[in-house]
Amino acid sequence: MASILRLLFVFLFVFHISVLKASGASIIFYNKCPHPVWPGIQPSSGKPVLARGGFKLPPNKAYSLQLPALWSGRFWGRHGCAFDGSGRGRCATGDCGGSLFCNGIGGTPPATLAEFTLGNEQDFYDVSLVDGYNLPISITPFKGSGKCSYAGCVSDLNMMCPVGLQVRSRDKKRVVACKSACSAFNSPRYCCTGTYGSPQACKPTAYSRIFKTACPKAYSYAYDDPTSIATCTRANYLLTFCPRRR
Repeated sequence: MASILRLLFVFLFVFHISVLKASGASIIFYNKCPHPVWPGIQPSSGKPVLARGGFKLPPNKAYSLQLPALWSGRFWGRHGCAFDGSGRGRCATGDCGGSLFCNGIGGTPPATLAEFTLGNEQDFYDVSLVDGYNLPISITPFKGSGKCSYAGCVSDLNMMCPVGLQVRSRDKKRVVACKSACSAFNSPRYCCTGTYGSPQACKPTAYSRIFKTACPKAYSYAYDDPTSIATCTRANYLLTFCPRRR
């Protein structure tokens, strides 16, 4: 019964934003994790900071946010956070300068990213593992036109993360995040920089293939464009943390 009520709650949210859609897009953050998630928000240069850049989202709760027209930026989930009454503290993963409100600061890798660029005619969106992985994320468009495909990474990469990429909990008992090969080794080959700074020169590696096999609808490395970018026109979006497998 509880699961039915949660689904009804999300449906009503989606119906509400589809009716009241403004010139930009509405996005619902929905936490299906068994623990709280602290979404972080970082706008692209010149774009406004929304919701002060971050907030707490308890399990099985949703939060709706209106995106301005032509807005672009990224969202991610912070995990294992503790903040005092002034909003100072830290997160085990995705921390943004030790603050509840990121206020334009990006998350510390590794963190799974949901990236959006809203356009007049078409929106572009993706889930990226280029900065590593900490939580499963999915993006589902609603009420749009065009291909409007699903994007996301629902597999738990922490369970299959290679030893050299693992970030472990403070007690060392659990893997809480998985670094990208670029972050772990700082090599041009893995970071697609220097002589590897083009799609022709930078190709998938053994590490990016692990990410891609587990999450075929997400960016696995910098030039993983053809199978990773999704587009939709005049849509609203549901961003889910810890979605179920499709």
